[in-house]
Amino acid sequence: MTAWLALPDLASRRLGGGVVGTNDELFAAADNLVTPEPPGFTPRTFGPKGQVYDGWETRRRRSPGEDWAIVRLGVPGRVRGVVVDTSHFTGNFPPEASVFGCRLGGHPSLDDLNAADWAPLLSRSPLAGDTANPFDVSVDQLVTHVKLVIHPDGGVARLRVHGEVVPDPVRFPDGWLDLAAVDNGGRVVGCSDLFYGAPSQLIEPGLARTMGEGWETRRRRDSGNDWVVVRLAAPGRIRLAELDTSHFKGNAPGAAALRGVDERKADPADESAWRDLLPHTPLRPDTRHRFEVRTDPVTHVRLDIHPDGGMARLRLHGHLDDGVLDTLRAAWQPRAGGGN
Repeated sequence: MTAWLALPDLASRRLGGGVVGTNDELFAAADNLVTPEPPGFTPRTFGPKGQVYDGWETRRRRSPGEDWAIVRLGVPGRVRGVVVDTSHFTGNFPPEASVFGCRLGGHPSLDDLNAADWAPLLSRSPLAGDTANPFDVSVDQLVTHVKLVIHPDGGVARLRVHGEVVPDPVRFPDGWLDLAAVDNGGRVVGCSDLFYGAPSQLIEPGLARTMGEGWETRRRRDSGNDWVVVRLAAPGRIRLAELDTSHFKGNAPGAAALRGVDERKADPADESAWRDLLPHTPLRPDTRHRFEVRTDPVTHVRLDIHPDGGMARLRLHGHLDDGVLDTLRAAWQPRAGGGN
């Protein structure tokens, strides 16, 4: 049911998501909905308006209606599931919620969004309190914004919007981009170890601020090495690889290598189909390494680190393969009849 939880949270503040409007946030700000960290709670912590909650909480309704918050997705995409997380809200959670989506280009105002054509992603559904409530979404529609409606009022800690990234091609008109980046559609699909840090952090936006924002494996006590596989945003030719060990000083890998495969021509499960992109190369601690590479089109890249350790970021800059940019542009064209 929840395989989509492995997909990126399109609404996360870490990817640029934000709350652009709400009808009420008297007790707790709606901006908390898109905080990437899990919600916290400290009992008996009171502010001027009552118990302090790490979430969004509206006042008690004394009239008919419902409360809502509109979220700008950090990256546009097709939603496959949502989590309406009511963690720590027990006697004050909404009994039901619904979610809608729309697609608007540019930088729409709240008035633009209120006038938008919103399509249902999740029909009115029951919620449990103090629970991460997951719901499948079966609407195959490209969206840039979502609207969470709670019936009738109450508190929600987080809204997670998991889906497949569909990047706006206006961001790379010549087809040059970071093919690994999560905000372009890259995704980690396998790794050997994630003991200290999630490998998905390797392809997140921006520089890692601390060691904890990278990928780090446990200390190996055998003759093997650790690795991670990234499914690229789209088939492309890599020209520049960046292997960033920033903040990893006594625990950086001693060396690394890159291999690639084009799943359109060979099965990635066939080990012999992978070809070298960057040979076994020594790395230095706390350093942003950049290497020129020349590849035929690939769809997957495997980073091998030797023998273990931590990496802050992996960047794979290159050109989209022939025809891919046209396909992306077509995905962003309005549907026949004026719909999105």
